[in-house]
Amino acid sequence: MGDLVAALALVTVTAVTISWSLEFPTRYLLNTLGLYLLIATLVLITIPRTLAGPGLGYANRVTLFRASLIVPIAAMVTKLVPLTASEAWWVIAVSTIALILDGIDGRVSRHKQCQTTFGARFDMELDAFFLLVLSLLVWQTGKTGMWITGIGVIRYGFLIAAFFRPWLGQTLPESLRRKVICVVQGIALLICLGPIVPSTLAIFVGATALFLLVVSFGIDIYWLANHRTTIRPTD
Repeated sequence: MGDLVAALALVTVTAVTISWSLEFPTRYLLNTLGLYLLIATLVLITIPRTLAGPGLGYANRVTLFRASLIVPIAAMVTKLVPLTASEAWWVIAVSTIALILDGIDGRVSRHKQCQTTFGARFDMELDAFFLLVLSLLVWQTGKTGMWITGIGVIRYGFLIAAFFRPWLGQTLPESLRRKVICVVQGIALLICLGPIVPSTLAIFVGATALFLLVVSFGIDIYWLANHRTTIRPTD
């Protein structure tokens, strides 16, 4: 698909630029491309044939562009060493753009009247993956304990729990609280990544963000538990 090929070109250029400017080894480039191909494969497997508009559609293109920014950041996790100051500032700059774009794809879908279940799921899963990546990068800095990865892992733990308790996998109502909490997590993790942010502040900010996320999940689980006999499973 043309959109996926265009995104691959962008990811490649970005990865090559990073490898050259930050003097990363060749395996970083290979890891970046491999990760993107995995995401592209998942998109191809799950995309419905009934999508309206050219290619993936306007809103999904924004989400895909955001993914092309996130993938080179995700590949940095495979270095298994803390980011240098210059690398951390690069991650913060690009991640800020990705966070801003997160609010644009929804507006585009509403403006173009092209909201789809696939688009919403694509956006949500990319958000979850992004938080996982940032939380791992923060953990690698050594500023916080491994508990900070809870911000990125909690979503996947919820999915595993839903496998054993199907009522957890039902559709939740739209929630501004959920969207705001997601943005707060991203901002908090970027603050923790800041080279000028001391460990004590990173621990406070990270712990506060994790607490808010746990409370938000708790509210959703409580709602699902009280409505499990009145809602129907999604397809």
